[in-house]
Amino acid sequence: MVTIKKRRPNDQLDGEAEQTPNQAQLDLSTEPNGSSPKNAEESQEIISATDSKKKRTEKVPEGGEEQDRESESREKKDDRNTPQGDKRVVVRSKGRRRTGSPDSSGTATTRENNKNEYRIKKNKRESSYESGHQNAQSSQDTGNKPKLTINELTRMGMHALRDLATQYGVPHEDMVAMKKQEVIFQILKAHTEHGGIIFASGSLEILPDGYGFLRSPQNSYLPGPDDIYISPSQIRLFNLKTGDTVYGQIRSPKEGERFFALLRVETVNFDDVVEAQSRIPFDNLTPLYPDEKFDLETANGEISTRIMNLFCPIGKGQRALIVAPPRTGKTMLMQRIANSITANHPEVYLIVLLIDERPEEVTDMERTVNAEVISSTFDEQATRHVQVAEMVLEKARRLVEHKRDVVILLDSITRLARAYNQTVPTSGKVLSGGVDSNALHKPKRFFGAARNVEEGGSLTIIATALIETGSRMDEVIFEEFKGTGNMEINLDRKLSDRRLYPAMSIKKSGTRKEELLLTEEELQKIWVLRKVINPMDDTEIMELLIDRMKKSKNNEAFLKSMNTGSATMD
Repeated sequence: MVTIKKRRPNDQLDGEAEQTPNQAQLDLSTEPNGSSPKNAEESQEIISATDSKKKRTEKVPEGGEEQDRESESREKKDDRNTPQGDKRVVVRSKGRRRTGSPDSSGTATTRENNKNEYRIKKNKRESSYESGHQNAQSSQDTGNKPKLTINELTRMGMHALRDLATQYGVPHEDMVAMKKQEVIFQILKAHTEHGGIIFASGSLEILPDGYGFLRSPQNSYLPGPDDIYISPSQIRLFNLKTGDTVYGQIRSPKEGERFFALLRVETVNFDDVVEAQSRIPFDNLTPLYPDEKFDLETANGEISTRIMNLFCPIGKGQRALIVAPPRTGKTMLMQRIANSITANHPEVYLIVLLIDERPEEVTDMERTVNAEVISSTFDEQATRHVQVAEMVLEKARRLVEHKRDVVILLDSITRLARAYNQTVPTSGKVLSGGVDSNALHKPKRFFGAARNVEEGGSLTIIATALIETGSRMDEVIFEEFKGTGNMEINLDRKLSDRRLYPAMSIKKSGTRKEELLLTEEELQKIWVLRKVINPMDDTEIMELLIDRMKKSKNNEAFLKSMNTGSATMD
């Protein structure tokens, strides 16, 4: 029976072996059949038998190698044609063949000789890998070679890329019909032909066949010809998972290959590669309530973030839900939250995920917020929405495993649930509004990943939920997510109609366990303030807060202006 091996995109031996010398060392722990020499005497017998075999082989005259190959093929045919009870052992000596009856001791010696030959080949391969690694280490001084980073190319516009490609000698006529990723591929290929070296970073996506690709966040993890191939041996060696941010040196495609391949891994999730091999899986981390507050108050005195800082504070690991009718300023509120976090907490890795949004909003978010903006617009398929969301979630989980603080701003979780409703297999159980009973499991898994981790790191998710859209499905989705978060902000359409921003309903907004985020003095004054404004309606409350905060420089001055004894504000 003939076994056909499925070919991977970059199916080569040296591509897998060139990563690291330790790969050979990992395979030396077992023999070809899973056994190992039992003791030193047996090993000594094996070595002596091998030495005698080497002496016989050295006496073979010219052309003996071809005779040996022919005799091996004849032996295989004889073994297949000979009955089991009448097998004969074929022994080669000096290019001739002689036969004899099978002997148990001779068979054992032959098997041990094969084991010893395999071990010798492994040792030679290990030494060659070590020498190659030393050469790679000695050649790391690449200051004289021109360097190029793929991420710098992806941030460039089409005109700049075409000009750069023209400098490398790519004909302008060939680039007219090319997409951006294809032009980048041609630039990289020409750069390597000129003797340059290339570095790249991206988020790893492992395919079912075992190999993976580095997807670019600038392309919203969309597959393209400039993706970097990673072999299965590299994935196993460094304990890589889907979502890992990998940075390293790459090489150009060899003959018969279509993608650039990773040559050497420099960092994994911005840490040394050793950290990835000893990390704790995300599901085994201990979740806690948020106990460290994000300071959203900025120097420009933004009113909306100052109000949030007092009445609904956000902590590291918060699971926040912004309940918003249409045209209530949810996008502007998300932008201000993002800018406040990047200004006051530069150590946080911020990701803005836009699902089923308009293209112009994506461009505005990219130019307004200094963060990683990942989008899948409304003209994309539902499968694309799901793929983008899962890549963002896996990337955030990997960063939390490396004890980093990550914030995801999702707009919106309602449209993400709609996309899952179109892609999941039909279970036969349909809720009101046409929502499949299994469709909300993965959106809940996405939203439920937000947590503060006891071992270090946190994942904060601030998602928007749409209401009052006229769709029964949106109402069902909101009811399913209502109560799953530990912080909620409600936007009011009446306030936005009167152009009062932020259009927040203070009475309906709040944070669970806010005593862990606020000081005792702040907590007492906020409770008094809520008692004062409780008889008022939302419009009066927001007008009062905006007026008082404009008169105070910051929240500290605003709280000092309160008279706690009479429960009124001066």
